[in-house]
Amino acid sequence: MLGWCWSWIPRRYIICFLCFLAMMISYIMRFCLSIAITEMVRSHHKNSSYIAPGTCPYDDLDPANSVPKDRGEFTWSEETQGIVLSSFFWGYVVTQVPGGLLAERIGGKYTLAGAILVPAICSLLTPLAARQGVWYLVGLRIIMGFGQGFVYPSLNALLAKWAPVEERGRLGTLVFAGANFGNIVSNLLSGLLLSWTEGMWSILFYLYGGAALFWLWMWSMYGYSRPEDHPGLSTSERKYLEKYSAQVHMQTKLPPTPWRGILTSVPLWGLVVAQIGHDWGLFTIITDLPKYMKSVMHFSIAQTGVRAALPYVAMCVVALFAGGLVDFLLAKKLTTITVSRKIFTTVASLGPAVGIVGASYAECDKQTVTLFFILGMGLMGFFYPSLKVNCLDLSPNYAGTVMALVNGIGAISGIITPYLVGLLITDNTMEQWRSVFLIAAAVLLLTNLVYVCTASGEVQPWNEPPAPVDPEAHRHGVRTIATDDLTVYDSQLGFRKTKRETY
Repeated sequence: MLGWCWSWIPRRYIICFLCFLAMMISYIMRFCLSIAITEMVRSHHKNSSYIAPGTCPYDDLDPANSVPKDRGEFTWSEETQGIVLSSFFWGYVVTQVPGGLLAERIGGKYTLAGAILVPAICSLLTPLAARQGVWYLVGLRIIMGFGQGFVYPSLNALLAKWAPVEERGRLGTLVFAGANFGNIVSNLLSGLLLSWTEGMWSILFYLYGGAALFWLWMWSMYGYSRPEDHPGLSTSERKYLEKYSAQVHMQTKLPPTPWRGILTSVPLWGLVVAQIGHDWGLFTIITDLPKYMKSVMHFSIAQTGVRAALPYVAMCVVALFAGGLVDFLLAKKLTTITVSRKIFTTVASLGPAVGIVGASYAECDKQTVTLFFILGMGLMGFFYPSLKVNCLDLSPNYAGTVMALVNGIGAISGIITPYLVGLLITDNTMEQWRSVFLIAAAVLLLTNLVYVCTASGEVQPWNEPPAPVDPEAHRHGVRTIATDDLTVYDSQLGFRKTKRETY
């Protein structure tokens, strides 16, 4: 029945939709702990209605929030909580590059399946591990990170095969917007479930782990690594995708990865720096916003879930708008890929920096605080059709490896920020949290400046395999020239043919 319903939809859209779901589910499993931990850990004060200095008063008009209930099972310190929340990234950064290499060699279908299966099992085991001891939970989160380290490289390898240049803004945005939808579900649904079940946090991990296993079944039925592997691809769509592959000089069998070219590429390192800044700001909010809203703003768990989800709703809307906008601007030749990537990335850095700092200075005005987070994080949606797809611009052939390198180094922010918050936030006061937000804003702005000075939207020379040289002529000392057609992307002229010469 499902196959009949999808029969009229182009297969590249089905693949991208399933990739969107994979991204959403991976983020749900990754970050649901951020809100669950607010119910897992017991207050350090014997009186649960105690109001720490420098925090906001409870809302006496809200019966659900006027007398908070302390249902926590564990007595972890803020520093210990920071270790638990950061431990995922200890494993995550390690498997990025191996994940990219493997995705390019065996196909994104298989690496993406593994990237969902391992975290699904870890999610189902999380309640057991937490009750055995905090270090069991830390170890399990590290294993989950190992598995999810394959997600982004796999998705980029799949997009490089399935997303033509003229659709890359929309399809890339759709896929990577799954992260925001995951954050919405993780906060909204988790907050409501924790409220309805009076703090039964273990149900979250069982529910999300089961959803991941259901996605795996769908992916086994409808997922394919390459268009040429898909038996249901129409003739017209096959020709369209083959034309795209020829345009960007895609290789079906890649030579060894050009590490020297990759590691000496200035645009690539500018991209790495920008990713560090983006991840610093994003992970600060994803990991710690629920704690800020509950511990400082004193929202109920249901309110925390709803209000923490709203910034990601805004980010999704803005991301989809920005993806269509950049495709329109490029189609009308109103800008170049390079310029559009720089402008959109700047908006995605400046907006959140202003938003989170503004929220910290709004203090206990709960509506204004929420509005600042919504506006600031909403503008981060411009990141998806800019910085996030820039790897595909630089190297369609090695998109998985490039994304692995960029995402892996950027994810170091995920190790640092939760632990730094645990060190800085000793009393959960407004002033301590303001210092956290000011640091995040400074990192966002400084890293964006580096990106603007170094970024490129053009295919890099190391994307192309070396041209063949006649071995007979070389052995006899004859100077020969081997030429073949090469398609390059010119920011002013678009795709054009040129000749490559090797002496």
